Amino acid sequence: MGLQADGLRAALHLIYPPRCIACAAPVGSDFGLCPTCWRETPFAVGLVCDLCGVTLPGDDPGHAVTCDDCLAIARPWERGRAALIYRDGARVLVLKLKHADRTDLARPMAEWLHRAAKPILTPGMLVAPIPLHWWRLFRRRYNQAALLAGGLAALAGLTQCPDLLQRQRGTGTQDGRSRDGRFANMQGALRLHPRRQALVQGRDILLVDDVMTSGATLSVATEALLAAGAKRVCVAVLARVAKDA
Repeated sequence: MGLQADGLRAALHLIYPPRCIACAAPVGSDFGLCPTCWRETPFAVGLVCDLCGVTLPGDDPGHAVTCDDCLAIARPWERGRAALIYRDGARVLVLKLKHADRTDLARPMAEWLHRAAKPILTPGMLVAPIPLHWWRLFRRRYNQAALLAGGLAALAGLTQCPDLLQRQRGTGTQDGRSRDGRFANMQGALRLHPRRQALVQGRDILLVDDVMTSGATLSVATEALLAAGAKRVCVAVLARVAKDA
């Protein structure tokens, strides 16, 4: 079966050669980036903040470190990771997933996110996406956070619950709001699904979203889960907005 699959894949590559997911230049394997796009896509590697995943200067000191933002703002979640820094090629890719119907990008992005989140995953952890309001989901037709959460859960062998949380009201865009404005806008916007209480009790939860800026959305979601009886909450985002981004 494996040889047949390899042969079929090779035949398909002759007809449809693999292309860079960002610029469509030829690449050596499916769902890859060409060398140019790879250099222009900042991955969150090396020393990172243990609460949000943003990259930090210096070498690994052998213990958890925290960025200035996470020192200044109390984070209700326990640990966090990001796959990318939201600028340059990473920003372009995230926007393609979010607004250009490029759902094919969810597969490689879930792999990047899984790789970044491995240090904070625990056995039996429940994976859940940040939800969209029903009207935005209706217009967009998919929730990019749910696509990422599903892919990550499959790769990690974990259970996911796409509707663990509900967005009770539309919050509009957070773009252009101050940090305080973002937190105020999100208050009371998310709640646990009334029929998912049993899934949360005494359990580790991994919240997944596409982009973290201030952390307001993730904070409100975390607080809702902890109030419902979750043991602890960690977060994983595709991209983290850094101050110099």
